[in-house]
Order: sequence, then C-alpha cells, then structure tokens
Amino acid sequence: AGEHIFIRPSTDVFFYLSLLNEINMQKGIKWELVNENMSGIDELLAFASLWSSEKTQEITGIDKETIARLAEKFIGADGAALYSSTGVNMGGNGALAFWIQEAINAVTGNLDRKGGTLVGHGIMDFIKFGVNKGVLMRNDRSRIGEFGSVNDGFPGGILADEILTPGKKQIKALFVTGGNPLITMANSERLKKAFQSLDLLVCLDIFPGETCSVASYILPCTDPLQRPDLPFIFPLMLGLQTKPYLQATKALIPRNGEQRDEASIYMDLARASGVNIFGSKVAQKVFEGLKGIYKIRKGVDALPQETLLNLLLISNKQKSFRKLLKSPHGVLRKHHTGNDFIKERVYTEDNKINLAPAPLMNHAKRLQKDFETELKELNKFKLITKRAVTTHNSWTHNHERMVKGGDYTNYLYMHSLDMNEVGLKELEMADVSSKTATIRLPVKPLDDLMRKTVALPHGWGHQHAKGLSIASKTKGVNVNMLAADGVDNIDSISGMSKLTGINVEIKPALEPQAHTWSGLPES
Repeated sequence: AGEHIFIRPSTDVFFYLSLLNEINMQKGIKWELVNENMSGIDELLAFASLWSSEKTQEITGIDKETIARLAEKFIGADGAALYSSTGVNMGGNGALAFWIQEAINAVTGNLDRKGGTLVGHGIMDFIKFGVNKGVLMRNDRSRIGEFGSVNDGFPGGILADEILTPGKKQIKALFVTGGNPLITMANSERLKKAFQSLDLLVCLDIFPGETCSVASYILPCTDPLQRPDLPFIFPLMLGLQTKPYLQATKALIPRNGEQRDEASIYMDLARASGVNIFGSKVAQKVFEGLKGIYKIRKGVDALPQETLLNLLLISNKQKSFRKLLKSPHGVLRKHHTGNDFIKERVYTEDNKINLAPAPLMNHAKRLQKDFETELKELNKFKLITKRAVTTHNSWTHNHERMVKGGDYTNYLYMHSLDMNEVGLKELEMADVSSKTATIRLPVKPLDDLMRKTVALPHGWGHQHAKGLSIASKTKGVNVNMLAADGVDNIDSISGMSKLTGINVEIKPALEPQAHTWSGLPES
C-alpha cells in the first residue's frame, strides 16, 4: 500500500457516507452513466449529505481534509476501486458499508471498467440462473426475529435461540458440514449448550473438531486430494483472478476406511429419511441411477463426481473435464474487461442498478443512534480479530510445526502506550471482558495498532476437541466467546454477527477467575 490511514473499528459506514458526499460536492458523479443505467441516485445523495466529514471525523478518526483529498484522488484517477472484506463486513453495519462502497464505485464510473471493479464471468451466469429458477432466492423468514433468508439461509447468530426456544419448527436435529461453529460463531459457550440439548447432531468433516466433540455421530469425508475437483467458484464466478484459469484435477490419493464424499452421504441420508435430494423425486432417481452404474463399473459406492462435473461443463458449453485434464496448468479464459455487466447482466425488473433499495434505506435511518453511541464510547477499547499466519483460521492447530515454540496460545495484542496505561507488561496475563464473557490470556505489544484498538487472533480454543492430539493441548482462547448472539446483536439486513469491533474492558489478571482462562504452556 502507498498509504495507510487508521480508522476506528466499526465506523466504516460513516467514512463511506462522508466520502460519497464529498465526491458529490466535488462534482465526481458520472451523471450520464448513472441516469442511463441506475436508479435511486437522488435519494442516495440526499441521505449521504446528512453525513458530512465534519460530522463523522471524530468517530472515524479520519479528518475532513483527508476525506477531501481521497475524494479528489479517486475522482481524478484513471480507474479506481474501493474494496473491503471480512473486517468491514463483520464489524456491525457491514451490509450498509458494503452497499455505500459499491454505490461509490458505480456512480463514479468505476464499476464495470478495467482499472476499477470488474464482475467476473463464471462458466455459467449464476445470477441469471438464480433469478430464472429461484435458486438461493427464498423469501421466507426465520422463526426467531423474523429475519429474511439470505442465500436460502438464516443467521447463525440466532441458531442457539432457534434450538433453545420451544414451539413449532424448533430445531431439534442439526447437520454440520465441514464447519466448526463452536469455534467460529458468536457466543460459542451458549451455542455449545444449545448443541448439547439437541436430539441429534451430525458432523461431516475430515477430522474431529470442537463441534464434533458434542456430536451424536461424526461421518468421515474425503479431503480435497481424494476427489476430483473443478475449482470454478472463487476464480471465475467471483472474479478473484485478473487472469482466470479453468482447471480440473483427478483424485490423487485413495480414500481410507469409511471416508465418503458429502454429496453421496447426503443422497443416502435423503433416501434413508424418506425424502428427496433438493426436494425432487427426479433428482433423487437420477442420482441413485448414476450411483448404481458407477458402483457396477468401478466398484465404488459413491456418486461419479467426475461425470457430474463433466455434465456441468458440457451443459454450459465449456471444454470437457477430460480436455481440461490435458492442460495441467489450466485453460486461460477471457476476463471481463468492462461494458458487459451494467449493460447485459443486471437482472432487476427494470434492468437498472437500484442505488437506494428500500430495505437498505430504511435500515440506514437507524445510523444516527449508532453514531451517538460511538461518540459516547470513544475512550473504550475495541477488539478486532487477527489472523496468525501459521495457524490459518482454525484448520492447522493440530499440526505440531504450526503451533510449536511459543505458539501454543494466542495473544492479546495492544499498543505499548495502551499497555502502560492499563498497567500490563509483555506476556503478563490480562482479563478481557465483553458483555458476554471474560477471557484470560497473555499480552504482547504491537505498535502497528491504532490506539484504543486491541487485536486477538481467532480460531483458538480446542481444549475440548476429542481426538486432536496436538490442538486439544493448546492453551489458546476462542475470541468468539466475546461476541454476542441473539436478535438484537446481529445485522438485520445481512444476518451477520458482529465478530470484530467489539467493545471490551481490559484489566491485569490479579485474581483467580473461574469462567475461562488461557496461558503459556507450563514448560
């Protein structure tokens, strides 16, 4: 990066609104493009005008002169792009922040252009398919909190309530596929109690984790090297490669014991439960037939995944799986270079991008309350999450070389001046408290941090994981114990839990504490 500008955690939406307002005042809106291809611009700009940089600078930490300079550079650039990801999306008001971000990209002419933001081409136009077929577009609402479904799913932040609250459609059985919610989801201690109350909990995974430790059954799955693969979602459909390649691989090593792929497991579970996969008798019969043929020909009791991937390719007029295998480094595909998303691939009723959708505008009206809360809490510590390079997420803690030495625990990282203010020295134990829990762990100085911001790597807390000989002996703490769940603590638009930017209190650990704690290895 050429320049780094600190921003106080969870205030991104206010920065973006001020930036949009400044861009408008500096005449940076491409009105011809907007009027032809977008709607709602007047309503959006009127709302942004309420959030001047003079108003927001105190809570964001970004002064009005900096915002004016950024707007000027953004407008004057020959192609520019705003980008954010998990930190912003998980910090509260993530849906609103992401909306304003993409609106700025669009109204400045930087959406759908080279040098700006490009919308990649998949092997199929999945958005068009979803609109036409209704795939991932359910409009039902959750039993708890009346949350609308997003991608046909409900918020994980209300899962404990859905399990623990009696009544019609109470969740009493749960299947978890390749995930570890007791590490990754908010208020994990409460969620664990909810899981323990289920009549049935089934985990499909490649190794036992924290969630598996309370499961009724663990079904062993094949890992990525034991099955054929066609990685097209991230590089192609999501446009995450500037030079996108379509690549295919065969299974490299045989499966062991009772390992099976998830698709075959769920198809058999559907049959045994007296229901049909995808709710379709035709689909169930087709998959049953393919599985039967494959068992006769190959002696393998599983779906012919290579055949299914080949059908996906051929039906979308792509090269066959076999032909892709002849290009081990992948086949280079033409990347979208501009002028074919806004004009051709927007599937709203009027084929225009709606810059001010009613659900987002209505939700945005609540921002004044959040703004006032931020003003009152400027002197409080805010906790952000952090990735440790060697222990990516929660996946590699069971490998000795990933957690050797002093890496048997996670640490609370603080600016050295904040450590002095609180009365902490390096490797001393601190109690970190939120409204849901208090955890104890050692501290380390990190002066790259903004003052009053502390960081704690996520993915730790494997002490209860049965069968993980290394990870279960680590001393780390699950940061998501500090995150709140429940109806009042998640983004009502996206359903996202607030997993970063959490208000915390930090004190030296002076007395024994029973709730939960972490420390350095005894040796």
